[in-house]
Amino acid sequence: MPIKYLGSKRRLVGVLGTLFSATGGGRALDLFTGTTRVAQELKNRGGHVTAVDRARYAHVFAQSAIETDARTIERDALDAELSELDALPPAPGYVTETFCQEARFFRPENGARIDAIREAIEARRGHPHYPILLTSLIEAADRVDSTTGVQMAYLKEWAPRAHQRLTLRVPDLLDGAGRAIHGDAVELMPTLGTFDFAYLDPPYNQHRYEANYHVWETLVAWDAPEPYGVARKRLELSDRARTSAFNRRRQMPEALRACIDGVDARVVVISYNDESWIEIDELVAMGRARGAVEVFGFDSKRYVGAQIGIHDPKGTRVGEVSHLRNTEYVMVCGDPDAVDAAARALAALAESGASGVAARGGARNSRPGP
Repeated sequence: MPIKYLGSKRRLVGVLGTLFSATGGGRALDLFTGTTRVAQELKNRGGHVTAVDRARYAHVFAQSAIETDARTIERDALDAELSELDALPPAPGYVTETFCQEARFFRPENGARIDAIREAIEARRGHPHYPILLTSLIEAADRVDSTTGVQMAYLKEWAPRAHQRLTLRVPDLLDGAGRAIHGDAVELMPTLGTFDFAYLDPPYNQHRYEANYHVWETLVAWDAPEPYGVARKRLELSDRARTSAFNRRRQMPEALRACIDGVDARVVVISYNDESWIEIDELVAMGRARGAVEVFGFDSKRYVGAQIGIHDPKGTRVGEVSHLRNTEYVMVCGDPDAVDAAARALAALAESGASGVAARGGARNSRPGP
């Protein structure tokens, strides 16, 4: 999915797809699906994918890219509908007032187009095209926003892309069936079923994706929430009691352990980085309970916000860049034969350089005791 996204696994998608194929494919679970980038890779490789997330916008992405079978969509009708929406006259409303005038996420001319298009899409709620149209609008809005990639703040001066006309396009649609499930990973775990391959990419810190991308949350909910703060976030986001266990330092390790222990899958793959709240040895100990464990580390560039320093609400730089790169870990655990196959495939991929990232430290093997 071509959007700016903190924590995107764009550079690891090929690695994760290789792991899926090397372990035999089949039924796959993407437990924190986000933009569905990884889920789409698994679906492209023939997997029947279940994509889970608690964010509203992520659920819409999953409904569009994973649950929708492209073979069931009448493309001419979809193209005509998007063209009709794209031709609507601007109609300033909540988005224009809140995200263009009170804040500066979009220029007013694009905000008024978003208002008009989103209101028209609402009439299609319940139709198979509904999540596709919403996804198209969010992607279009992302192409003309004025942020560094998260919606906790906006740029002091308009980004060049913000001057472009918001334009709708057909989002990626894939052949094959799948499932999109909206809710909390830990709560849903007992109900999800059995899988051959499970991928876990949990949040690593206190920043909630619903807050990082609150504009998308509002575009999906379309409920004109009371906004607060400079970024005009949804008022519900000010309630810390609503945060996920994965965004709480003390609760996160046990929540992650519950997911690793509770998922019913032959192979579990977890991506993780060295800026998280737990050490890699603790993660390995969690994985060892499932069987064999292999860990690879990949050198990775940090997200763009970390590369430009810290700014106050007025855009004045008040902090410096600490470091530009981190280590992204991929841990594979479970059935020993499958883990061995995954490790061999990943080692070959890293040595060939085909993955686009360089392995740091090679593989780390940990077998369960007798």
